[in-house]
Amino acid sequence: MQSISDILSWMNQQLLRMDWLYQLIWNLLGQVFGIDMQSRMGESLHFFIYDVIKIFILLTVLIYGISFIQSYFPPEKTKRILGGVKGIKGNILGALLGTITPFCSCSSIPIFIGFTSAGLPMGVVFSFLISSPFVDLASLLVLSSFFGFKIAIAYVLVGLLLAIAGGTLIEALHMEEYVEAYVRNAQNVQTDMEEMTMKERGEYSLEQVKSIFIKVWKFVLLGVGIGAVIHNWIPQSVIESVIGSSNPFAVLLATLVGIPMYADIFGTIPIAEALFLKGVNVGTVLSFMMAVTALSLPSIIMISKVIKGRLLYTFVGIIAGGIVLIGYFFNAFSFLLI
Repeated sequence: MQSISDILSWMNQQLLRMDWLYQLIWNLLGQVFGIDMQSRMGESLHFFIYDVIKIFILLTVLIYGISFIQSYFPPEKTKRILGGVKGIKGNILGALLGTITPFCSCSSIPIFIGFTSAGLPMGVVFSFLISSPFVDLASLLVLSSFFGFKIAIAYVLVGLLLAIAGGTLIEALHMEEYVEAYVRNAQNVQTDMEEMTMKERGEYSLEQVKSIFIKVWKFVLLGVGIGAVIHNWIPQSVIESVIGSSNPFAVLLATLVGIPMYADIFGTIPIAEALFLKGVNVGTVLSFMMAVTALSLPSIIMISKVIKGRLLYTFVGIIAGGIVLIGYFFNAFSFLLI
């Protein structure tokens, strides 16, 4: 058992956390370029370069591998799988499929229209819609590299629970009439699914890597830059006074700050990492991350094009309320994760 634990620890340190890269960047900056690594500037440069390279390496490897898996779940196949189940089982399946399908918040409108026109229950559609940009296999591994497996698994599990609960509640409220008429009346077109060859799956995966790189590289640089500033230039006393454990509204504030932002998990993690290293409670950090990925203002604007005000407010309220509750829950039981 000890040998297995040692192997897993080595894999986490060298493959996910990339301790070798951390030390390499430290030595290059300090010994080759003569930068004082104890200074704020030296530490900021190290934080920025190390995190950017690390995230891009993880991004390339993980997106390729996960896209290969996702190639087995095109939208038409996903609709057919979800169309066969109802009730809580449908919501659970919708949330789980959302974690392995390549749809981000920017895809919310066509996916929502396609699933709704196919006659899928509202609860299933919304469980999928919440889960898809919120949690995925890549986020599990990337989060593990920064925060460890316990926090990463906890993040994915609470994301799934929120997606299932949100879909279940929306289904129970029977709000189908608040879906825009053109969506309800959209014609459902069934198409034959062509099986991809292994070569085509490989090409598809490479295209996904390129596509996601184009979409996220700016957010990664911005996120790491903000993280470096938080980590090395903002005093810990300032952070603690705003969103530290002494502020009872820290979780609510972190959620409200996260909503207007537009980034994915890769751009959000460096900021969350810097806050975590500054002593911000894990529940507050998770609330910030969840608000950015699940409730970004652009995604709310896009989804407002297909659902009416009452359903939109219900959708946002359920997710925001769930995020706040999850944040306070994890702050209360953070000793189990750290």
